[in-house]
Amino acid sequence: MALGHERLDVYRLAIGYVAWVYEIAARLEGVHRAARDQWLRASQSIPLDIAEGNGKTAVVDRRRYFEIARGSALECALTYCVSYTVGLCPFQRITAVALLAA
Repeated sequence: MALGHERLDVYRLAIGYVAWVYEIAARLEGVHRAARDQWLRASQSIPLDIAEGNGKTAVVDRRRYFEIARGSALECALTYCVSYTVGLCPFQRITAVALLAA
């Protein structure tokens, strides 16, 4: 039996995004470690906050968690843009990241 958040498309997309971030993060080392760690934390925060927000019954609480998840998605999008700018990430995925944050 699926939990409520597992039926949400945005949750499933967020989980897929976390898996993709882990693939990219495996290549980030040395001077890029701090960015990698921040990116991993922010990406994990997206589905965590979606799930927690979906479990809230008060609309104001749900909205707050969903806004936090969106903020984490924006943080990830910026981290991706910086990583792309310095040549660490492929360009073709930037649209998917931007759409997730929208």
